[in-house]
Amino acid sequence: MAVGVFDSGLGGLTVFDAATKRLPDVPFVYYGDNAHAPYGVRDAQDVFELTEQAVNRLWDHGCNLVILACNTASAAALRRLQEAGVPEGKRVLGVFVPLIEALTEREWGDNSPPREVAVRDVALFATPATVASRAFQRELAFRAIGVDVEAQACGGVVDAIEDGDMILAEALVRSHVDALKRKMPNPEAAILGCTHYPLMENIFQDALGGDVKVFSQANLVADSLADYLERRPEMRGPDVEPVMLTTGDPQRVSDKATQFLRRKIEFIAA
Repeated sequence: MAVGVFDSGLGGLTVFDAATKRLPDVPFVYYGDNAHAPYGVRDAQDVFELTEQAVNRLWDHGCNLVILACNTASAAALRRLQEAGVPEGKRVLGVFVPLIEALTEREWGDNSPPREVAVRDVALFATPATVASRAFQRELAFRAIGVDVEAQACGGVVDAIEDGDMILAEALVRSHVDALKRKMPNPEAAILGCTHYPLMENIFQDALGGDVKVFSQANLVADSLADYLERRPEMRGPDVEPVMLTTGDPQRVSDKATQFLRRKIEFIAA
């Protein structure tokens, strides 16, 4: 057994890095669909089909649990995958849940009616596909009332990060924050709804201002995964060797991932 972590590219490495540090005894298999990245500009059907292929590959590799460490895949594919059914003893989870748990201060298993929460005005920064899906707003509505979510599609940010152009990425983040503030001048909280964005968290915070609480995903997902595995220990195990898989060029992806995490990362062909 092992835990699979899937992303269209390098962004999921932020979740992978946090999860491996939080759970050093758990074997992880990372699958990056770098050949088809980014997903954020693809239509929902395309994202679903690519995500389904990746998840099936991780099942074949011995994973019992797969984390979609990609907000676009979580938005466009997770519900369809779950409704279609997964193999017995397998589970696939997304990355919205830990964010919504943190924002609403209520556990996912709390099925009481929606109620008012501490924040009213929330900014959501995400890829165009995630924004178009309205998946975050839909899931939030099951648990909270009276929350105004203003979404900003952050075109170009993922591409700049993947290309290693952090100067361009910073300029784009500041531009997108300015655009959001024209629609919602005084957000109380901000959701970084893409697993690439933790790398730019300080820039988002600076552009938004110190009085805005910024929710980022990597550590929230890692903590949620640790809690899940404590309750479902059958989903973990030592039987599979950790490995990093990519549909792209392994050497190129390895070089970028090493730069991305500032430690040696080696991918092999999926």
